[in-house]
Amino acid sequence: MATTMDPTAAPAAAPTAARTVGQRIERLSTASLNRILDPDVDVPGEVGPGQVLPDELISLANLPEVFGTLTPTQRRTLSREEFGSIVETGVRFESVLMAGFSMEIVGRADLTDPRVTYLLHEMGEETRHSRLFVRLLTQIRPEAKNPIDTPLVRVLERIVLPVLMSMPALFCLLVLSGEEVPDLLQKLASEHPDTDPMIKSVSKYHRQEEARHLAFARLLFPEQWAAAGPLERFLIRHVGSRIATGMFDTIVHPGVYATVGLPTWKTWRAVNRSPGRTALRHRALRPLLNPLLDAGSFRGGRVPKGWRIAAGVDRHGRDVTSAKAA
Repeated sequence: MATTMDPTAAPAAAPTAARTVGQRIERLSTASLNRILDPDVDVPGEVGPGQVLPDELISLANLPEVFGTLTPTQRRTLSREEFGSIVETGVRFESVLMAGFSMEIVGRADLTDPRVTYLLHEMGEETRHSRLFVRLLTQIRPEAKNPIDTPLVRVLERIVLPVLMSMPALFCLLVLSGEEVPDLLQKLASEHPDTDPMIKSVSKYHRQEEARHLAFARLLFPEQWAAAGPLERFLIRHVGSRIATGMFDTIVHPGVYATVGLPTWKTWRAVNRSPGRTALRHRALRPLLNPLLDAGSFRGGRVPKGWRIAAGVDRHGRDVTSAKAA
Protein backbone atom coordinates (compact mmCIF):
# COMPACT_ATOMS: atom_id res chain seq x y z
CA MET A 1 0.00 0.00 0.00
CA ALA A 2 1.42 3.35 -1.03
CA THR A 3 2.02 5.94 1.62
CA THR A 4 1.41 9.64 1.28
CA MET A 5 4.10 12.02 2.50
CA ASP A 6 2.96 14.54 5.06
CA PRO A 7 3.82 17.96 3.59
CA THR A 8 4.19 19.35 7.09
CA ALA A 9 6.74 16.74 8.12
CA ALA A 10 10.33 17.91 8.65
CA PRO A 11 12.89 16.74 6.10
CA ALA A 12 15.28 14.00 7.02
CA ALA A 13 17.97 15.39 9.29
CA ALA A 14 21.27 16.10 7.61
CA PRO A 15 24.49 15.44 9.48
CA THR A 16 24.95 18.15 12.07
CA ALA A 17 27.77 20.63 11.78
CA ALA A 18 29.28 19.21 14.96
CA ARG A 19 29.26 15.71 13.51
CA THR A 20 30.89 16.94 10.30
CA VAL A 21 33.60 18.72 12.28
CA GLY A 22 34.11 15.58 14.35
CA GLN A 23 34.60 13.50 11.22
CA ARG A 24 37.16 15.93 9.84
CA ILE A 25 39.02 15.89 13.16
CA GLU A 26 39.06 12.09 13.09
CA ARG A 27 40.78 12.30 9.71
CA LEU A 28 43.41 14.60 11.22
CA SER A 29 43.98 12.01 13.97
CA THR A 30 44.41 9.31 11.35
CA ALA A 31 46.94 11.46 9.50
CA SER A 32 48.89 12.02 12.71
CA LEU A 33 48.82 8.31 13.50
CA ASN A 34 50.07 7.39 10.04
CA ARG A 35 52.99 9.82 10.14
CA ILE A 36 54.76 9.66 13.48
CA LEU A 37 58.21 11.25 13.19
CA ASP A 38 60.82 11.14 15.93
CA PRO A 39 63.06 14.16 15.40
CA ASP A 40 65.98 12.45 17.15
CA VAL A 41 65.83 9.78 14.44
CA ASP A 42 64.17 11.41 11.44
CA VAL A 43 65.76 14.87 11.68
CA PRO A 44 69.44 14.17 12.39
CA GLY A 45 72.30 16.60 12.05
CA GLU A 46 73.60 19.83 13.53
CA VAL A 47 73.46 23.52 12.75
CA GLY A 48 76.57 24.69 10.93
CA PRO A 49 79.09 27.13 12.43
CA GLY A 50 78.42 30.02 10.04
CA GLN A 51 75.58 32.44 9.29
CA VAL A 52 72.43 30.35 9.65
CA LEU A 53 69.92 32.72 8.03
CA PRO A 54 70.39 34.64 4.76
CA ASP A 55 70.67 38.42 4.95
CA GLU A 56 67.13 38.88 3.62
CA LEU A 57 65.61 36.94 6.54
CA ILE A 58 67.45 38.79 9.30
CA SER A 59 65.08 41.33 10.82
CA LEU A 60 67.68 44.09 10.88
CA ALA A 61 67.92 43.91 7.09
CA ASN A 62 64.78 46.06 7.15
CA LEU A 63 67.04 48.90 8.31
CA PRO A 64 69.60 48.84 5.44
CA GLU A 65 71.36 51.95 6.69
CA VAL A 66 72.27 50.04 9.87
CA PHE A 67 72.55 46.52 8.48
CA GLY A 68 74.98 47.70 5.82
CA THR A 69 77.48 48.73 8.51
CA LEU A 70 77.73 45.24 10.03
CA THR A 71 80.77 43.07 9.42
CA PRO A 72 80.37 39.45 8.23
CA THR A 73 81.13 38.30 11.78
CA GLN A 74 78.38 40.53 13.18
CA ARG A 75 75.91 39.23 10.60
CA ARG A 76 76.79 35.67 11.57
CA THR A 77 76.22 36.52 15.24
CA LEU A 78 72.96 38.31 14.58
CA SER A 79 71.58 35.49 12.43
CA ARG A 80 72.29 32.93 15.16
CA GLU A 81 70.88 35.14 17.92
CA GLU A 82 67.69 35.87 15.97
CA PHE A 83 67.20 32.20 15.20
CA GLY A 84 67.83 31.38 18.85
CA SER A 85 65.16 33.89 19.89
CA ILE A 86 62.65 32.36 17.48
CA VAL A 87 63.37 28.83 18.70
CA GLU A 88 63.21 29.76 22.39
CA THR A 89 59.92 31.55 21.81
CA GLY A 90 58.64 28.41 20.10
CA VAL A 91 59.48 26.18 23.07
CA ARG A 92 57.78 28.51 25.54
CA PHE A 93 54.72 28.97 23.31
CA GLU A 94 54.28 25.24 22.84
CA SER A 95 54.45 24.78 26.62
CA VAL A 96 51.59 27.27 27.02
CA LEU A 97 49.69 25.53 24.24
CA MET A 98 50.03 22.12 25.91
CA ALA A 99 48.97 23.52 29.27
CA GLY A 100 45.86 25.00 27.67
CA PHE A 101 45.06 21.74 25.91
CA SER A 102 45.42 19.84 29.18
CA MET A 103 42.91 22.17 30.83
CA GLU A 104 40.60 21.71 27.84
CA ILE A 105 40.69 17.93 28.34
CA VAL A 106 40.06 18.29 32.08
CA GLY A 107 36.91 20.29 31.33
CA ARG A 108 35.53 17.86 28.73
CA ALA A 109 32.52 15.85 29.90
CA ASP A 110 32.95 13.30 27.10
CA LEU A 111 36.50 12.02 26.83
CA THR A 112 35.57 9.92 23.78
CA ASP A 113 35.01 13.10 21.75
CA PRO A 114 37.34 13.05 18.69
CA ARG A 115 38.50 16.52 19.73
CA VAL A 116 40.10 15.02 22.85
CA THR A 117 41.86 12.35 20.80
CA TYR A 118 43.33 14.92 18.45
CA LEU A 119 44.38 17.17 21.34
CA LEU A 120 46.41 14.23 22.64
CA HIS A 121 47.93 13.69 19.19
CA GLU A 122 48.85 17.35 18.98
CA MET A 123 50.37 17.42 22.46
CA GLY A 124 52.52 14.41 21.56
CA GLU A 125 53.72 16.16 18.42
CA GLU A 126 54.40 19.40 20.27
CA THR A 127 56.59 17.64 22.85
CA ARG A 128 58.66 16.18 20.01
CA HIS A 129 58.94 19.63 18.41
CA SER A 130 60.10 21.14 21.70
CA ARG A 131 62.74 18.43 22.14
CA LEU A 132 64.06 19.25 18.68
CA PHE A 133 64.05 22.98 19.40
CA VAL A 134 65.95 22.47 22.65
CA ARG A 135 68.53 20.44 20.70
CA LEU A 136 68.92 23.36 18.29
CA LEU A 137 69.37 25.77 21.21
CA THR A 138 72.22 23.64 22.58
CA GLN A 139 73.89 23.89 19.17
CA ILE A 140 73.26 27.60 18.57
CA ARG A 141 73.93 28.61 22.19
CA PRO A 142 72.44 32.13 21.96
CA GLU A 143 73.88 34.61 24.44
CA ALA A 144 71.36 37.48 24.16
CA LYS A 145 69.44 38.36 27.31
CA ASN A 146 65.76 39.03 26.74
CA PRO A 147 64.91 42.35 28.47
CA ILE A 148 61.20 41.51 28.23
CA ASP A 149 61.66 38.43 30.41
CA THR A 150 61.56 40.14 33.82
CA PRO A 151 60.22 38.96 37.20
CA LEU A 152 57.24 41.30 36.81
CA VAL A 153 56.38 39.84 33.41
CA ARG A 154 56.63 36.32 34.87
CA VAL A 155 54.16 37.28 37.61
CA LEU A 156 51.78 38.79 35.05
CA GLU A 157 52.02 35.61 32.96
CA ARG A 158 50.87 33.55 35.94
CA ILE A 159 47.82 35.80 36.20
CA VAL A 160 46.99 36.29 32.52
CA LEU A 161 47.58 32.80 31.14
CA PRO A 162 44.94 31.05 33.30
CA VAL A 163 42.45 33.72 32.17
CA LEU A 164 43.28 33.05 28.52
CA MET A 165 42.95 29.31 29.06
CA SER A 166 39.51 29.79 30.60
CA MET A 167 38.24 31.40 27.38
CA PRO A 168 38.36 28.71 24.64
CA ALA A 169 37.75 30.98 21.65
CA LEU A 170 40.31 33.54 22.78
CA PHE A 171 42.82 30.79 23.54
CA CYS A 172 42.18 29.28 20.10
CA LEU A 173 43.00 32.66 18.58
CA LEU A 174 46.21 32.70 20.62
CA VAL A 175 47.05 29.25 19.24
CA LEU A 176 46.41 30.38 15.66
CA SER A 177 48.57 33.47 16.19
CA GLY A 178 51.41 31.42 17.60
CA GLU A 179 51.23 28.96 14.70
CA GLU A 180 50.81 31.39 11.78
CA VAL A 181 53.78 33.64 12.64
CA PRO A 182 56.51 30.97 12.80
CA ASP A 183 54.89 29.10 9.91
CA LEU A 184 55.60 32.02 7.56
CA LEU A 185 59.13 32.50 8.89
CA GLN A 186 59.86 28.80 8.44
CA LYS A 187 58.36 28.82 4.95
CA LEU A 188 60.71 31.60 3.93
CA ALA A 189 63.69 29.90 5.56
CA SER A 190 62.96 26.50 4.03
CA GLU A 191 62.68 27.98 0.52
CA HIS A 192 65.83 30.13 0.60
CA PRO A 193 68.96 28.49 -0.85
CA ASP A 194 71.27 30.21 1.66
CA THR A 195 69.53 28.96 4.82
CA ASP A 196 71.59 26.56 6.94
CA PRO A 197 70.75 22.99 5.75
CA MET A 198 69.80 21.78 9.24
CA ILE A 199 67.48 24.74 9.80
CA LYS A 200 65.96 24.15 6.38
CA SER A 201 65.23 20.50 7.30
CA VAL A 202 63.75 21.45 10.67
CA SER A 203 61.54 24.09 9.06
CA LYS A 204 60.15 21.62 6.53
CA TYR A 205 59.54 18.97 9.21
CA HIS A 206 57.83 21.39 11.57
CA ARG A 207 55.59 22.93 8.91
CA GLN A 208 54.28 19.51 7.85
CA GLU A 209 52.88 18.80 11.30
CA GLU A 210 51.82 22.36 12.07
CA ALA A 211 49.63 22.34 8.96
CA ARG A 212 47.39 19.79 10.74
CA HIS A 213 47.46 21.85 13.93
CA LEU A 214 46.34 24.95 12.06
CA ALA A 215 43.55 22.98 10.37
CA PHE A 216 42.39 21.71 13.78
CA ALA A 217 42.30 25.19 15.34
CA ARG A 218 40.41 26.59 12.35
CA LEU A 219 37.83 23.80 12.71
CA LEU A 220 37.34 24.49 16.41
CA PHE A 221 37.10 28.28 16.31
CA PRO A 222 33.55 28.64 14.87
CA GLU A 223 31.98 26.41 17.54
CA GLN A 224 34.02 28.09 20.27
CA TRP A 225 32.98 31.51 19.00
CA ALA A 226 29.33 30.41 19.04
CA ALA A 227 29.68 29.46 22.71
CA ALA A 228 31.66 32.56 23.73
CA GLY A 229 30.18 35.16 26.05
CA PRO A 230 30.10 38.95 25.54
CA LEU A 231 33.40 39.61 27.34
CA GLU A 232 35.28 36.95 25.39
CA ARG A 233 33.87 38.24 22.10
CA PHE A 234 34.86 41.80 23.00
CA LEU A 235 38.41 40.69 23.78
CA ILE A 236 38.70 38.84 20.47
CA ARG A 237 37.42 41.82 18.50
CA HIS A 238 39.44 44.53 20.24
CA VAL A 239 42.35 42.92 22.13
CA GLY A 240 43.08 39.88 19.97
CA SER A 241 44.86 42.01 17.37
CA ARG A 242 47.20 43.37 20.04
CA ILE A 243 48.01 39.86 21.24
CA ALA A 244 48.75 38.73 17.68
CA THR A 245 50.90 41.79 16.96
CA GLY A 246 52.78 41.33 20.22
CA MET A 247 53.54 37.72 19.35
CA PHE A 248 54.98 38.78 16.00
CA ASP A 249 57.00 41.69 17.38
CA THR A 250 58.57 39.70 20.24
CA ILE A 251 59.48 36.53 18.35
CA VAL A 252 62.79 38.34 17.85
CA HIS A 253 63.33 39.99 21.21
CA PRO A 254 65.18 43.32 21.71
CA GLY A 255 68.23 41.75 23.35
CA VAL A 256 69.51 40.20 20.11
CA TYR A 257 70.58 43.60 18.78
CA ALA A 258 72.80 44.28 21.78
CA THR A 259 74.98 41.30 20.81
CA VAL A 260 76.30 43.29 17.82
CA GLY A 261 76.66 46.55 19.75
CA LEU A 262 73.37 48.20 18.78
CA PRO A 263 70.92 50.02 21.11
CA THR A 264 68.52 47.36 22.40
CA TRP A 265 65.07 48.92 22.55
CA LYS A 266 65.67 51.69 20.02
CA THR A 267 66.77 49.21 17.34
CA TRP A 268 63.93 46.79 18.13
CA ARG A 269 61.30 49.52 17.81
CA ALA A 270 62.83 50.82 14.58
CA VAL A 271 62.90 47.32 13.06
CA ASN A 272 59.27 46.58 13.92
CA ARG A 273 58.13 49.94 12.54
CA SER A 274 60.04 49.56 9.28
CA PRO A 275 58.02 49.09 6.06
CA GLY A 276 59.59 45.70 5.33
CA ARG A 277 58.93 44.23 8.76
CA THR A 278 55.43 45.70 8.79
CA ALA A 279 54.67 44.05 5.45
CA LEU A 280 55.92 40.73 6.83
CA ARG A 281 53.66 41.12 9.87
CA HIS A 282 50.68 41.80 7.62
CA ARG A 283 51.47 38.67 5.64
CA ALA A 284 51.82 36.57 8.80
CA LEU A 285 48.65 37.79 10.54
CA ARG A 286 46.29 38.12 7.58
CA PRO A 287 45.35 34.39 7.64
CA LEU A 288 43.99 34.91 11.17
CA LEU A 289 41.14 36.94 9.74
CA ASN A 290 39.69 34.05 7.73
CA PRO A 291 38.32 32.03 10.69
CA LEU A 292 37.17 35.26 12.37
CA LEU A 293 35.27 36.40 9.30
CA ASP A 294 33.86 32.93 8.63
CA ALA A 295 32.55 32.77 12.21
CA GLY A 296 30.93 36.21 11.92
CA SER A 297 33.12 37.63 14.68
CA PHE A 298 32.92 41.22 13.45
CA ARG A 299 29.66 43.19 13.62
CA GLY A 300 28.32 43.90 10.17
CA GLY A 301 31.31 42.13 8.69
CA ARG A 302 33.42 45.21 9.35
CA VAL A 303 36.95 44.56 10.59
CA PRO A 304 37.83 46.71 13.64
CA LYS A 305 40.66 49.21 13.36
CA GLY A 306 43.08 47.17 15.49
CA TRP A 307 42.78 44.18 13.19
CA ARG A 308 43.04 46.39 10.10
CA ILE A 309 46.36 47.77 11.35
CA ALA A 310 47.67 44.37 12.47
CA ALA A 311 46.88 42.55 9.22
CA GLY A 312 47.07 45.39 6.69
CA VAL A 313 43.47 45.09 5.49
CA ASP A 314 40.50 47.37 4.93
CA ARG A 315 37.24 47.13 6.87
CA HIS A 316 36.08 44.32 4.59
CA GLY A 317 39.18 42.24 5.34
CA ARG A 318 40.79 42.83 1.95
CA ASP A 319 44.53 43.36 1.57
CA VAL A 320 44.99 47.14 1.51
CA THR A 321 47.65 46.93 -1.20
CA SER A 322 45.43 44.79 -3.44
CA ALA A 323 42.39 46.95 -2.74
CA LYS A 324 44.25 50.11 -3.75
CA ALA A 325 45.48 48.43 -6.93
CA ALA A 326 41.94 47.37 -7.79
